[in-house]
Amino acid sequence: MRGHVAVLHGFCTELGVAKMSGFVGKYADELVKNAKYIGTSGKGILAADESTGTIGKRLASINVENSEENRKALRELLFTSPKSLEYISGVIMFEETLYQKTSEGKPFVEVLKEKNVIPGIKVDKGVVELAGTNGETTTQGIDSLGVRCSEYYMAGARFAKWRSVLKIGPNEPSQLSINQNAQCLARYAIICQENGLVPIVEPEILTDGSHDIAKCAAVTQTVLSAVYKALNDHHVLLEATLLKPNMVTPGSQSPKVPPELVAHYTVQTLRRTVPPAVPGILFLSGGQSEEEATLNLNAMNKLDLLKPWTLSFSFGRALQQTTLNTWAGKKENVAKAQEAFLARCKANSQATLGKYVSGTATAFASQSLYVKNYTY
Repeated sequence: MRGHVAVLHGFCTELGVAKMSGFVGKYADELVKNAKYIGTSGKGILAADESTGTIGKRLASINVENSEENRKALRELLFTSPKSLEYISGVIMFEETLYQKTSEGKPFVEVLKEKNVIPGIKVDKGVVELAGTNGETTTQGIDSLGVRCSEYYMAGARFAKWRSVLKIGPNEPSQLSINQNAQCLARYAIICQENGLVPIVEPEILTDGSHDIAKCAAVTQTVLSAVYKALNDHHVLLEATLLKPNMVTPGSQSPKVPPELVAHYTVQTLRRTVPPAVPGILFLSGGQSEEEATLNLNAMNKLDLLKPWTLSFSFGRALQQTTLNTWAGKKENVAKAQEAFLARCKANSQATLGKYVSGTATAFASQSLYVKNYTY
């Protein structure tokens, strides 16, 4: 009997591997391993993938010129911050950053790898208006994506990010917008996997509006259901993907709710839509303050419900704002800025374990980071 069980187990394992790797070929095992590592509990992603224009706005807020030298200096401050990257499993970079080096001449990719951090790359080309809709958008960049992904893999990247944007309105998101963005995310995902990159799937529901949290939950559930239908239709290997969704919150023009309520609605929505095959869900902060995003993530991980995936962070502004203000573009402030960055990384690491204790945040960490119709 045991022999039959062993044979059956071997057959199922081989069949599973064959089926899983059919479209991603030689990369299947590597993709699954990298996705699982990025989703490691206690770690998260630093989103340092702001475009040249967006990082320019960040630098302008501290009266620093938007030059390549200053952009590189900020990223170097983050990537070389002592102990901070112990809490980071992956870093999303802009194309410019992927090929840059530190002031001492070491490639950023090598700096990250030495710290056991997986380098990632933003591969979308931004959003454009979707014809036939009321200002809704779709994301461009599918053309030549395969060629670019292959080049990024050769340069050291092992995962990618693609952001789709949907909004809540009287008649939005429209079914057209939902379908087009889901299909686009799925095409991006399979192209990435065929070229060795783990795709982070990011269907962001903007917080703009006066809707309540129940409305956000309903829309998020509808969108995620469409996204996973499309991913399956495109034969995407779910074990080698990660999800970067919005937290379920009220609209920006509605009263805030306690973290426990955000946690309840968010986890409930994810349990109804995201397959257990997905190893990790890493939230965007969506304009929340650093402290607010951490508290909401902490509440989700404390929630006594079955969660078959890790719940972690992929924060940009919610990891960098205090650091940016502390640095202010001055070399003499680098050490203090790195201390601030370490504090946020450690706080969010604790939140992934449901062990964060509030009350230690700075004034900067409590400031809202909301920007209407936010673009990268």
